[in-house]
Amino acid sequence: MSDKANWDWEVGKRTIADIGQLRTQFTEVHEPVVSDDGEKIATSAYEDEEYSVLVNGSAWEGTFDRAWNLRFLPGNRLLALINNDDEWTVALDGVPWEERFEFIWNPAWSRDGQTVVAQTKSGMDYSLAINGKPWESALPSIREYSVSPDGQTIVAAAQAVRLKEADIFGFMEGSWSLVVNDVLDEQRFINVWKPVAGDGGKTAAEVRLAKHSFSVVEDLKVWSERFAQVWDPVYRQSGAVLVPANKGGWSLFEGDKPLWSRKFTQLWHPRFSPDGQRIAAIVALKLGSWTIAVDDQPWSASWDDVVLDPIFSPDGQRVAATVRGDGKWQIAVDGQAWNTTADMAWDPVFSPASDRVAAKMEIDGRYTIVVDDRPGSTSYKALWSPAFSPDGKALLVRAIDEDNQYVRAVVPVDKV
Repeated sequence: MSDKANWDWEVGKRTIADIGQLRTQFTEVHEPVVSDDGEKIATSAYEDEEYSVLVNGSAWEGTFDRAWNLRFLPGNRLLALINNDDEWTVALDGVPWEERFEFIWNPAWSRDGQTVVAQTKSGMDYSLAINGKPWESALPSIREYSVSPDGQTIVAAAQAVRLKEADIFGFMEGSWSLVVNDVLDEQRFINVWKPVAGDGGKTAAEVRLAKHSFSVVEDLKVWSERFAQVWDPVYRQSGAVLVPANKGGWSLFEGDKPLWSRKFTQLWHPRFSPDGQRIAAIVALKLGSWTIAVDDQPWSASWDDVVLDPIFSPDGQRVAATVRGDGKWQIAVDGQAWNTTADMAWDPVFSPASDRVAAKMEIDGRYTIVVDDRPGSTSYKALWSPAFSPDGKALLVRAIDEDNQYVRAVVPVDKV
C-alpha cells in the first residue's frame, strides 16, 4: 500500500470515471478494481471479439484476445494477465513482458511492488517468471509459492519427481520439495504446502513426512517435532516461525516449541500486533463454535457460522474481526459484536488512534460504510473498503453511485 500521507485528503467529492458510459460502449464490462488511494479505477471490457483494458475510462494502447485478473500494485501500477495468439504474459501499465507462455496465473509481488512474479506453464512443465524472466527450473507441477516482502527470496512448493498415473507407491516415497530462488532442494516429502518467504532469505513450509505425520521445514531444515496436522506457517517480526498445529488438540507453536498452553478444537490464521508482541487467531472452542483468541485467551462470545481473520489496532491493544452467526454478518470488536447486521461484511479498519472502527457492509442489497456500529447515511451500487486519514478525522470513500459514476470522496468521519 502506498503512503497515505501523500494521498489527497481534502474534504470533498470527485468523479473519476463514468462506468455507465463504458457499459454503453462495450458488450461486456467486467468487475472493476480500484487503487488504494482511490485515484484510479480499472476494468477489462469486451467488444468485437477483442478485450481492452481501461483506466479511468481510457484504454491501454492495443487490444487483446483476453485480459483478466487486473490488480493495482503498490505505487498504483496496474497489472493484467493478457493473451494474444494463444500466448499469455503479464502487462504492467500497458507494457507486456517480452516472454510468452502457454498459460500464466496467480501473480504476486513484493512489498514495494517492484518484484512481480507469476506461475507459468509451457508444454508439460511448470515454472515461475520474475519480472518477465522465467526460472530455468521446469517441473512437473508447482502447487503454490511466496515472495518475500523485500522481493529477494521466492520459494515454491514443487513436484520434483515426475510420477506415472496412479503411482501411489512413488507418491508415498516422496515426490515434493521446495525450490528457493530457482534452486531445487534435495529433500523429498510426501506433500509440501503453504511455502512462505521472509526477508533475509528465510523460508518455511508445511510438510507431510508420513501418512499421519506432519511438521515444518524452516530454512530447509525439518523441525524435530511431529504433529497430527499443521496449518500455514507465518513469520513474527523477529523472524521466528509460528504455526497452528494439532498435537492432542490445536495450539500455537513457535520454532518447534509450544507457545500457547490451551488446546482448541481448531486454530488457524494467527495474526500479529504491529509491534509483533501480541498474537490473535481464529479458534474453535468446540464443533460449530468459533471465536478469536488473543494471547491464548478466547473471547467470551462465539459464532456458529464463521469468524474471519483478526485485525489488530495500530496500538496493538484492540482486535476486531468479521463474524457470522445465525446467517447474519456482523463486526466484532474486542469480543463484542455490533448491533448492525448485514447480508455481508468486509474486514474492519481501525483509525490511526485505534479509537474508531469502520467497515464496508452490504445491507438489503446496498453497500454502505458503518462507523462504530452506526450505518452511514449514503448507500452505493458498489463500494470498496474505507481508509482513515492520517489524523483520523476523515474517511476515504471509493464508490460507484446511483448514476453509475465512480466517485472518490473524502468525508469527515462523523458525516459518513
